[in-house]
Amino acid sequence: MPFPEIAWFQAAPKRRRFLAGISGGADSVALLHLLHRHGFREVVVCHLDHGLRGRASTSDARFVEKLAASLGYPCESGKTDVRAVMRDHGDSLETAAREARHAFFALCSRKHRCPRLLLAHHADDQAETVLWNLLRGSRGLSGMLENQVLQVAGRPLECQRPLLLLRRDDLRGWLSAEKLTWREDVTNGKPIAVRNRLRHEVLPLLSDIARRDVTESLVRAAGSSCEHRVIERWAVKQADVLDPQGRLHLPKLRTLPRELQAACLYDYLRNSGVTGLSRELVLRGLALLDVDGPPAVNLPGGRVLRRRAGRLFMA
Repeated sequence: MPFPEIAWFQAAPKRRRFLAGISGGADSVALLHLLHRHGFREVVVCHLDHGLRGRASTSDARFVEKLAASLGYPCESGKTDVRAVMRDHGDSLETAAREARHAFFALCSRKHRCPRLLLAHHADDQAETVLWNLLRGSRGLSGMLENQVLQVAGRPLECQRPLLLLRRDDLRGWLSAEKLTWREDVTNGKPIAVRNRLRHEVLPLLSDIARRDVTESLVRAAGSSCEHRVIERWAVKQADVLDPQGRLHLPKLRTLPRELQAACLYDYLRNSGVTGLSRELVLRGLALLDVDGPPAVNLPGGRVLRRRAGRLFMA
């Protein structure tokens, strides 16, 4: 079964080193096989056991290690206790798991001196992300970017998602046609996490109501939002509101339109590694521009945005 042409696999330099986040599920297994078939040889397979499914998690790790070896790739395996992270930080399961993965990828990046990470997110993941971000009050119909730089443990990590425009069923269909195996996480079919409920309950219901595949509509909306984000980032760069110490310069920020103030603050918080950003949080931060307003705002993760001496900065 021929696989759809993906420009990234043709354009990316084959001799450059990449980290690849591989869970053992169908999507990441497809990504790894595609990398190998397109001649990428400098790939480091990175697998993190979240410690959530006992022996099944251990079997996932063994599967990934054997797959990496069969393709001639080195494999970095790690293990963490996500439930302990949830208890210690008060995070949701999904947030704790994501933070654990990011920390693990940062370790792999340092060890292999590689700032490039490949992830197997696809169009169905994108639709779930757009819908969830909308429900929790994020700015715009924001989704994942094909290329995105994350600040992880003080280290920039360039995340690339070559499969972002492909559908889940197409990936699985290709694997089956090629007689390639993968690991199935049975918890993905259970309504125990937000994404699972969006995938199995909300999106099918919306498609039934709309009498069309709403996943495609959400993915198109994410694409339009990304285009607007590019324009917004250009405007933020032109505004030039950071001082030499990387703090927000309040006198300059106050001269901007409210919408551009919000964009500048959002970029500052995002680049500072603040997670769980929402429109409501940005609006609370903008209240610091008022000299009669509060001097500080609490942020997720126990961090604080503070106003002092004509500057906004993280404390």
